[in-house]
Amino acid sequence: MTKRNKIIYWIATAWLSLGMTSTGIVQLLKLKEETDMMDHLGYPVYILTILGAWKILGVIAVLIPAFPVLKEWAYAGFFFVMSGAVFSHAAVGDSGKEFFGPVLLIILTVISWYFRPLNRKAVLTTAT
Repeated sequence: MTKRNKIIYWIATAWLSLGMTSTGIVQLLKLKEETDMMDHLGYPVYILTILGAWKILGVIAVLIPAFPVLKEWAYAGFFFVMSGAVFSHAAVGDSGKEFFGPVLLIILTVISWYFRPLNRKAVLTTAT
């Protein structure tokens, strides 16, 4: 891995981790702004606990050096949750500013996943 790719990976991963951790904590705390948003989007408030917990667990999975298959699941989960957020905001006709956070986190997820070091990638083995 080149130095450039390592820098790109760690910058994207740091921002991704910060974004997912901060939104996860806010969701776990069920702040009024978050509960209002869930009502606006048509989701039950208890979904905040599920999303918040899985985001924090996903950050831990992405940051720890072991368990590359678990990392793949965490990246996939981040992508699914954030793309779901984009489609949810679109479905209720929200303005462009509501798309910024989820789209940014999708971009950071893809960049972090793409530039992750070899020792953080799941290796496909073939049966003989």
